[in-house]
Amino acid sequence: MRSRAVAAVGVALVLGLGACAPEDESSSTSTPSGADACAKDKLAVKTAGTLAVGTDKPAYEPWFSNDDPANGKGYESAVTYAVAKKLGFETAEVKWQTVPFNSAFAPGPKKFDFDVNQVSISEDRRKAVDFSSGYYDVRQAVITTAGSKIANAKSVAELADAKLGAQVGTTSYTTAEELIKPKQKMAPYDTNDLAVQALKNKQLDGIVVDLPTGFYMTAAQLDDGKIVGQLPASSGQVEQFGFVLEKGSGLTGCLSQAVDALKSDGTLANLQKEYLTTQGAPELS
Repeated sequence: MRSRAVAAVGVALVLGLGACAPEDESSSTSTPSGADACAKDKLAVKTAGTLAVGTDKPAYEPWFSNDDPANGKGYESAVTYAVAKKLGFETAEVKWQTVPFNSAFAPGPKKFDFDVNQVSISEDRRKAVDFSSGYYDVRQAVITTAGSKIANAKSVAELADAKLGAQVGTTSYTTAEELIKPKQKMAPYDTNDLAVQALKNKQLDGIVVDLPTGFYMTAAQLDDGKIVGQLPASSGQVEQFGFVLEKGSGLTGCLSQAVDALKSDGTLANLQKEYLTTQGAPELS
C-alpha cells in the first residue's frame, strides 16, 4: 500500500474493488445518538476548532498529488476534505501531520485526530486502534515487468515459484504469504519505492500491492511495467481502507457517520471516478 513518485499520472483502477487484508466493513463504534452529537463544538478532537490529520511522507499518487496532502488533490486528500466539511471544518482548519505508516496503527496515544494512509481495516489492527467505516473497497494485485517469468501468469499457482516482495507491515505482504504461499521467502521493504527499485534491478520477479497503487507503479515508475492480475479476496471478505483513530476515540462514530453520508450521496463514487480511472485488470484464478 504505499508507493509514490513525483510525476502526476492518470491512474487506472477498478472502481469498487478491494486491496490489502480481509476486513470487517463495520465501524468500531455505534452511530452517535442525539441531533447535535456530531456538531463541530461537540466533537472529540485534540484541539478545538482544528482537525489534525496524519499521513506518511512521501504521500503517493493516486492517493495524494505532488506529495502535498494539503492541496486537496488525490483520492485520499479529497475524501479527507469532504469528511472535514461534513464535520463542520473549513479547509484551513485541517492541519496535516507526518505519521509513518506502521506508526499509525501501532498501540498507544495518537497526536492526530485520524490518519489516512491506505490502511486496511482488520480485526487484528482493531485491537490497537479504532477504524471509521471503510471509504474504499480495495483489491491486492501483483505487478511485474514485461518479459519476467510471471508476466503471463494466469493463476495464483503460477506465482508460487516467483521471488516476490511487498512493503512490510501491509496487508499486501500478508495476503501474498497467505494466498500465494511463495516457495521463496517474501522480500520485505520499508517502502514501495524500494520494492520498485528492486524490481528494476531484477532482484524481484514481482511486487504485491493494492491495485490503484499497482496501476500507478506500472504507468509512472516502471518503463515496462505490467499488471499480472488481481488476487482473490482473502477468505471471500471485502478489504477496505478506513480512517485510523486512537483506540476508544470519541470521534470514531461521528467520522464513520460522515463517511457513510459521503458514500450515500455519491461523493465517494464521484471522487473515485475523478482520481481512480476505471479500467479492468485480469483476475488470477
